[in-house]
Amino acid sequence: MPATDSVDRVVAGWSETRPELPVAPIAVVARLQRIRAYLDQELETTFAEAGLTGPSFSVLATLTRLGDRISQRALMDELRLTSGTVSVRVDRLVEAGLVIREPDPRDARGALVGLTTTGRALFERCAPIHLANEDRLLAALDEDDRATLADLLRRLLISFEGTRPLRGSLPYLGLTLAPAHVAIEMRRAVGLPERTGLLVRAVAPDGPAAGRLERGDILTAAGGRELRSIAALYRALGEAARPGRLRLAVVRGADERRVSLALADSPPDARAEDALASARSGEAAHHL
Repeated sequence: MPATDSVDRVVAGWSETRPELPVAPIAVVARLQRIRAYLDQELETTFAEAGLTGPSFSVLATLTRLGDRISQRALMDELRLTSGTVSVRVDRLVEAGLVIREPDPRDARGALVGLTTTGRALFERCAPIHLANEDRLLAALDEDDRATLADLLRRLLISFEGTRPLRGSLPYLGLTLAPAHVAIEMRRAVGLPERTGLLVRAVAPDGPAAGRLERGDILTAAGGRELRSIAALYRALGEAARPGRLRLAVVRGADERRVSLALADSPPDARAEDALASARSGEAAHHL
């Protein structure tokens, strides 16, 4: 009989008291939350021994990885934080003598941020200890387990962050797509039955999908693969590259249809890229 954890007890309790509730997602989401709490506690202990916090170490690590001086806006984008939050973090590190901030000569309202000699030395001293600590915290998993978990978490994270493939790495569709959880939310909002798939947010006028797909369509399968994530579409595109056509299952409103797209190697012109860029709505988006 497999070992059980605290979340198993929660799920079992709900199954007994409220069997009609669909509590299966708790098995994933609650475990992520509880593991995050344990990890944060352990990591903060290591950072505190070096006189740092987790957020301040993230700034030092990002500056070390990107090198030299970077703009405060680039730091904000890299850390996926608001301007105000990054400013507060940088202010504290400047006061501690770990980073330097100076005017950006290319942006009158911007600033460049970089490590001081003290900050770089502190990162170099702390990083090996931090990485060894992370390795220790994953001791329950072997290398194969870690690779499998990383792949699953990557798939989930991409569904929130969005992604854009390298130019030329995949056939071009001319689509901006929202992840499956957004598609479900949008259909709920307009009273349509839930369908799992990728939501079409925009169609480039000169791309292969022009005239075949529309904003609001749900792509439920590609090349016979169920589309629960962008990763499944990437695999289908890779397989379809040689025949040069991609077969899609599409839901439009309450109707289902099949669409076959002839694939292009790259955007026909800059207008397609401009159309995709202008369609961004602030949520995770996949540009293909």
